[in-house]
Amino acid sequence: MSTSILVVEDEPAIQELISVNLSFAGHKVLRAFDAEQAQILIRAELPDLILVDWMLPGSSGINLARKLRSDERTRHIPVIMLTAKGSEQDKVDGLEAGADDYITKPFSPKELIARIKAVLRRRAPQLTDDVISIGTLQLDPSTHRLSSQGMALTIGPTEFRLLHFFMTHTERVFTRSQLLDQVWGDHVFVEERTVDVHIRRLRKALEPSGHDKHIETIRGSGYRFALSPLEKAPTA
Repeated sequence: MSTSILVVEDEPAIQELISVNLSFAGHKVLRAFDAEQAQILIRAELPDLILVDWMLPGSSGINLARKLRSDERTRHIPVIMLTAKGSEQDKVDGLEAGADDYITKPFSPKELIARIKAVLRRRAPQLTDDVISIGTLQLDPSTHRLSSQGMALTIGPTEFRLLHFFMTHTERVFTRSQLLDQVWGDHVFVEERTVDVHIRRLRKALEPSGHDKHIETIRGSGYRFALSPLEKAPTA
């Protein structure tokens, strides 16, 4: 699954090296040379992860990380800090500012890709290509296949993304608004009731294997994927 990564780095050669390797790894890359340019890009297209250099012209990477964490719209975005500062206190400062990980320059492209994958697996597992199995239900993001006990299940692309999100966030209740932001993206403007339509389609796709009961309606709140579902899942 392609993820969008914003690279905030003021040194052109380093930015180019990082961007080429991220693109080669299958990521969509956005680029910014300073915090101001980064914030413009973030407002226009919310990235899935941000790589930010500590030392930037004008406002620092530390200040950018703090702003991201204080904003409701961006606080969930994983942030990896890139820096030549390697002392223990520098790392503590970066992490306390809101960074999820801290990479000291120089670093290898292989290490960077591994760190990105680890952070996404921890903070945004729905953005990874890891196969997910819950009971007999198996979802493979890389091949876009859904199956149960060897039986292939037919599912639409939106329902697949919705199920992927649910299966990586089991037992948690999500409102329609939260599902729209997480599955459709907060830059896409659609009616909240659109979620109900896709929930019905998702349940229908899961009916042949009996997993439709896992998608529960929590009245007045939203929906959840239950590991131990009720006998009959409430309708949307």
